Amino acid sequence: MRTRGSVIRSQVLSVLKEHRKPMSGYELLDHLRAFNPKIAPPTVYRALAVLTKDGDVHRLESLNAFVACRCGDHDDPSIMAICEDCGAVEENIAPAVIRDVSDTTAKTGFAPTRHVIEVHGRCAACDPSV
Repeated sequence: MRTRGSVIRSQVLSVLKEHRKPMSGYELLDHLRAFNPKIAPPTVYRALAVLTKDGDVHRLESLNAFVACRCGDHDDPSIMAICEDCGAVEENIAPAVIRDVSDTTAKTGFAPTRHVIEVHGRCAACDPSV
């Protein structure tokens, strides 16, 4: 039996996959109101919290927005490449980079609990020199 929460999470994930561009919680809310006119912001943010925790969705810290995971099931943090022209987001997995960042910060006694790596620039479609 599907709970109301699982239905909302499924709808949130579906909207993110369909739009393929970063969306804020309120942009998601606007789209979800087509399915459920009475849906409230806390419901959307609770769904996003679960989907992010489960790795199905990534939060783009610099944009305060969300995208669906495109790399499938993975244990390593993603490196997000964000095009400043068209808004496209590419997800990359590079465990060696994450290890290097952790090793570098560990030299000063810092113990990372979470990695957020976002790179802003222009995608190949927007920059013909790439």
